[in-house]
Amino acid sequence: MNKSSTGLNENIAGLLCYLLGWITGLVFFLIEKDSKFVKFHALQSILMSIALIVVSIVLSFIPVVGNYISLLFLILWIFMMFKAFQGQKFKLPIIGDIADKKVG
Repeated sequence: MNKSSTGLNENIAGLLCYLLGWITGLVFFLIEKDSKFVKFHALQSILMSIALIVVSIVLSFIPVVGNYISLLFLILWIFMMFKAFQGQKFKLPIIGDIADKKVG
């Protein structure tokens, strides 16, 4: 992997974009100057976090579903960090397309 403008390898920076959800996504989106790979994962992390928060709020009113949805979100979060670390530009449905178009 190449180095990003943050000084980190792109795959490490991509992984870190997901670490604290929209917070680290926003940080990397703002500080990254060169790497489209890092900017893609940063924006996808922001959009994914917002979507997960909205879905969690809506589904929290259904007791059984709320418990399982949290586990699914944890698995998705770990999966996205793993894909970024592997250097893959894994696009989530809808969210990934939006992030890809915005980054270019």
